[in-house]
Amino acid sequence: MEPERIDVAVIGAGISGIAAAKFYLDVHSDCKLLILERDRSVGGVWNSERVYDTFYTQSPFGTWEFSDMAMPRPPEADMYNASFKAKYTSQYLESFVDSCVYAGKKLRERIRCGFDVQEITKGDDVWIISGHDQKGVPRKLKSPKLVVASGLTSVPNMPFLLGQEKFQNPVVHQKDFGKSDVLSSSAVMRVTVLGAAKSAADLVYDCAKAGKAVTWIVRRTGTGPGVFVPSPSARSASASYSVGTLRVVATLTPSLFNSQSWWDRFLQRSPIGQRLLTKTWNDLERKVLRDGSFDNRGEVAKRNGFEKLKPHSPIFWQNQGAGLINRPDFWDTIATKVRVVQQDIGQVDKGVIRLKDGQEIPADAILCGTGWVPSLNFFSQDQLAKLGLPQPIGTYPIEEAAMWTSLEQEADRVVLDRFPMLANPPEHYREPVTHTPYRLYNSIAPLQDHSIVFVGHAMIANYFHLAECQAIWATAYLDGKIELSPLEERRKTVALFVAWCRRRYLSNGNRGHWLASEQRTYTDRLFDQLGLSSHRRFWLWDSFTPINKNDLPRLRAEYINKYGQDSPPIAHRGPATRNNVGSVTRRLVWNWNWRNVSKISSPQLRRIQGRGSLRNICTSSTFSRRSTSNFPPFSSARSQKHAETLFRSVELFARCAR
Repeated sequence: MEPERIDVAVIGAGISGIAAAKFYLDVHSDCKLLILERDRSVGGVWNSERVYDTFYTQSPFGTWEFSDMAMPRPPEADMYNASFKAKYTSQYLESFVDSCVYAGKKLRERIRCGFDVQEITKGDDVWIISGHDQKGVPRKLKSPKLVVASGLTSVPNMPFLLGQEKFQNPVVHQKDFGKSDVLSSSAVMRVTVLGAAKSAADLVYDCAKAGKAVTWIVRRTGTGPGVFVPSPSARSASASYSVGTLRVVATLTPSLFNSQSWWDRFLQRSPIGQRLLTKTWNDLERKVLRDGSFDNRGEVAKRNGFEKLKPHSPIFWQNQGAGLINRPDFWDTIATKVRVVQQDIGQVDKGVIRLKDGQEIPADAILCGTGWVPSLNFFSQDQLAKLGLPQPIGTYPIEEAAMWTSLEQEADRVVLDRFPMLANPPEHYREPVTHTPYRLYNSIAPLQDHSIVFVGHAMIANYFHLAECQAIWATAYLDGKIELSPLEERRKTVALFVAWCRRRYLSNGNRGHWLASEQRTYTDRLFDQLGLSSHRRFWLWDSFTPINKNDLPRLRAEYINKYGQDSPPIAHRGPATRNNVGSVTRRLVWNWNWRNVSKISSPQLRRIQGRGSLRNICTSSTFSRRSTSNFPPFSSARSQKHAETLFRSVELFARCAR
């Protein structure tokens, strides 16, 4: 069968894949774009097949959504403080792909669910994607451009259990927990949970509340228990999120993405600045430990080994997992109803787990909250090396390995010169390095192939915001709009990031994609490289302005004005609300024929004070819908000036409407 030919292929219909496809269609609405999704519903980790009733979001309501479509508020019964059940994210994403329409075709119609990508190769400058559709029929597609949005939480990291074939009882990863009958089955009364981070903690809590006898095994040879922070109240959640995304707050961590200002040098290199940073992080750590009360929860907690859940490494270094607590009785439940064991597993036998210290733990089921591995198994080992993706160290080309070792050693000296406090981490367990790190430019692009990008492969706090920002940069990269530095300079940039990541985040940093505290400054760098500035503010206001999702519609409009678009998209995203009125209005204005702007005098534009006046002008016969054929460059400086004046008036209208 002849391969199906498309213009752009997107692997994955999670948050990142949807965002990447949407923005590419904002710019190229007539292109033939197809999203390939292995599961039978959209959403990735948030799809309806993977969520379960006690699965909650980690971001407060109002921040966990795309910038141009508001999420309806869930019922109060399904919220804890500002967090809410994951099923509402699933419903939101399903609605979103139905509401985006380009060239008369919904985004949902461009998604092929149930398509399992088996292999991706490249020949004659075209990507060849081989896989099976939901009926198991082999299919092939060809595309000159490829967006890999398969994510970091799609392929379970299952532990090796010696003798597992003898165990005979269920062994379930958190990915499949929602589809299992562990909680409801009367045959499963003794549950053992493996893992130490947020997903394991959720499994432990759910099983304990269901009346199961729960044993929580945390590896002795591991980074230790995760850091669990209480979910802020509904009133303070938004404020906490806003404060956490201030640029001035970003300077309180030794980040490669911070500007090298006098303030940054003072904090990172002076003894007084370092003491200030240390005190700030120590105060935060004391609060977290106080909330857990690991050492003084009574005799029952002591017998259960509750104190073993105390984090092993300081919070500042983020050497272990972390997450929000979404239940008011979380710690009390764990302390009184869960046995905590810190030991490695020797082997398993029929209905029993034998630990290396000789203990035997009866178990009717083993639940694995043991994390994930990147979903990249459709690339060959040779492709992984060429694209700068993780692969087993033993399979990496010797010459390439030597080159990167040299570059990263030099980069490490640069990192320690700029951030002296990273030279002396506390005593900690460091996970053995088995794979090479991600070596992508800006955590998105390979160094030597401009036809493929990887979105959603950076570990960061808010994936909705990250996805929209990466989508803009990735589109510009695929379209050749970014002026890239020479290859050798980009190699040094990547090596510097990898070296910094290892120093800053220890075991988590070995992976070369950890950006837990860099959400604001990382996305600033992406937009700086594109020459976009509508998200920035004047002078001190720039440092004290939090991330605002309403900046993204402005950035999209600025991008289209700067780089152009093939044709105006016909996109409907629901009625104008407080979240999308600005975006709708800005798209409206950019779609007018700019040759006619000069027919409106500057004094008349300056007299526009509100929505009524602007609506009269925008609906008058003076304007006509533009198309590709009647979109010449501005004919004069006068037209340019009038266009900018009109745009400022539209901004005023959007603010009034909100």
